[in-house]
Amino acid sequence: MIEQTVPYALAAEEDRCAPRFDVHIPSILRPSGEAGFKVIVTNLSVAGFACDVVTGMRAGARCWLTLPGLSGLQAEIVWNNHGAVGGAFSNLINEAVLATIVARYRTGG
Repeated sequence: MIEQTVPYALAAEEDRCAPRFDVHIPSILRPSGEAGFKVIVTNLSVAGFACDVVTGMRAGARCWLTLPGLSGLQAEIVWNNHGAVGGAFSNLINEAVLATIVARYRTGG
């Protein structure tokens, strides 16, 4: 029997490397070489984020996410569904910093 494999990109969206938290964080997303714009971060972990935004940023695009009280966090866009994007941070966020942000901005779940 031949096993059907799931493409890596689809598997990566489902296989999370760290717990994610539902949040509502007004932030700034700045694509490399461009001006930043306002976004709402809706999901956050030590490894990445998702935010509501309508943009043409492609998977692989470099960007910087500025959360309140922090300097820009370098990231790479990993998916774009034309209503939101997801990014992976170049360096993990410190767990204590994440806990502080989540305590302030966590929603629902």
